[in-house]
Amino acid sequence: MYVEIRKAGFVNKGAALMLHAALQQVRKNLPAAKVVMEPGRAKSPYPYFNRASLGLYQKAWLWRKGIPFGDLAAVVPAGIREQYGIVLDKEINVVLDAAGFAYSDQWGPDLSEELARSSKRWKKQGSKVILLPQAFGPFRDPRSREAVKAFVDNCDLIFAREQISYDYLTEIVGERDNIKIAPDFTNLITGPVPDYFDPEIHQICLVPNCRMLDKTDDSVAKGYAPFLERAAKALVERGAKPFLLIHEGEGDARLAEQVSRAVGGLPILRETDPLAIKGILGACRGTLGSRFHGLVSALSQGVPSLATGWSHKYQMLFADYGFSEGVLDINLSDEELNRALDNLTDPVQMQALSARLNAHSAELKTRTQAMWNEVFALIEQGRNVRSEKPVAVATGR
Repeated sequence: MYVEIRKAGFVNKGAALMLHAALQQVRKNLPAAKVVMEPGRAKSPYPYFNRASLGLYQKAWLWRKGIPFGDLAAVVPAGIREQYGIVLDKEINVVLDAAGFAYSDQWGPDLSEELARSSKRWKKQGSKVILLPQAFGPFRDPRSREAVKAFVDNCDLIFAREQISYDYLTEIVGERDNIKIAPDFTNLITGPVPDYFDPEIHQICLVPNCRMLDKTDDSVAKGYAPFLERAAKALVERGAKPFLLIHEGEGDARLAEQVSRAVGGLPILRETDPLAIKGILGACRGTLGSRFHGLVSALSQGVPSLATGWSHKYQMLFADYGFSEGVLDINLSDEELNRALDNLTDPVQMQALSARLNAHSAELKTRTQAMWNEVFALIEQGRNVRSEKPVAVATGR
């Protein structure tokens, strides 16, 4: 059996966590399955070295103007393709889509249209197609709405991460048996704490996000860095030992360096291992972040957390953990900011918040396990019908 994990990656640490989480579950539940990943284009988030290091097979996958040129690899004998770890799209039994957040007008209609085309092809081939828990919408563009209608018809299971995403889908297609709600699925995996992490100097973690600059209106984009600087200065004044953590790329790094300079030189941690990042976020005393999966990593481990965000997924995440007030408006007053920071520095408030987060985390982990049970029951059902047909799993961002 060939199982494809798509739309996860390596540069964005949230996408990398989703890849590890999906891979862990596939290898646990389908130990004989061969896991496949597409190569992507030049400078893609799926470089060969990273894929090979995880023992992933390579899918022959190249679309140009709606034509799947990857099929040309079929002229190579199957034995040779196996020798080099090359898999044809038509050989995939299960597709797991782990996009996280891709199918939305905020990213344009092209990604939704690609899923519509691809899922139609997979359905015709008999592959199982599952969209793992992710955020969807809004879908106001007519092209996006038509694409949603198509991919909902072609997918076997679609998991929205929360109610708003579910509503964005069902507003277009109505309620369907194949559209369900399940929480973010990275909450089940754990991560090691790297040796260099020092709890004496790395206490309150600030996680910037450059998307707060290009996915928000001018008032938020221009006020975001000053907000982080205000929060960092307030934490320094409290003796809370803030530090910055890079969760993705150079855009986040530039923000971290700007904030660090403004506050007199805060430590900046640059970790490439997504599991170690989760370990760091579980070991710190609190976090103020804008990266969605950085917040999931903290909240799921009971770490007191505050957030700013650029889409509905942040508000819904904190609602899942029973702490909606933890999502902050960057234009809040100094008095309001200081009251919010008490959640990260006041021992009594920290303990109460941590207990609340842990209680919700336990429930969410139970729901995540139930989601995986449903996924693998569907795959097993497909194997009984077509013993060696590949299954495709799609993941989100």
